[in-house]
Amino acid sequence: MKKYTLTLDEVEKFSDEIVDAFKNGVIILRGDLAAGKTTLTKYIVASLGVDDEVTSPTFSLQQCYSDKVYHYDIYNKGLEHFISMGMLEELEKNGLHIVEWGDDKLRDILVDVGFKVLEIDIKKIDANKREYILREYE
Repeated sequence: MKKYTLTLDEVEKFSDEIVDAFKNGVIILRGDLAAGKTTLTKYIVASLGVDDEVTSPTFSLQQCYSDKVYHYDIYNKGLEHFISMGMLEELEKNGLHIVEWGDDKLRDILVDVGFKVLEIDIKKIDANKREYILREYE
């Protein structure tokens, strides 16, 4: 487990470090509403050299940015809907898969079938500061 407390200005460098260490696999982002899950995703996408506009996939379930990054949000429909839509098979595509609102059950399923998983819990400290707790599973 690694723990960081960063200002929003420091998140860009932090995302570069994430991408340097984790280019292929699943990143599960957890945190309250407005904690910064989509903001971190924007920085990760930019760190990969992708110039696409990053938006929350809350209503579409999935956004794709070039052929490198796949962005999911399971907040509205839940894990069972995510699975029933065949989204676990989507995670087999080569690239970085970022799942907002993933939970322990999703993590356990992914690890059990052999996915590399980075879990990031985000806690809002104040308007400009967040705490990031990272756990990696293989």
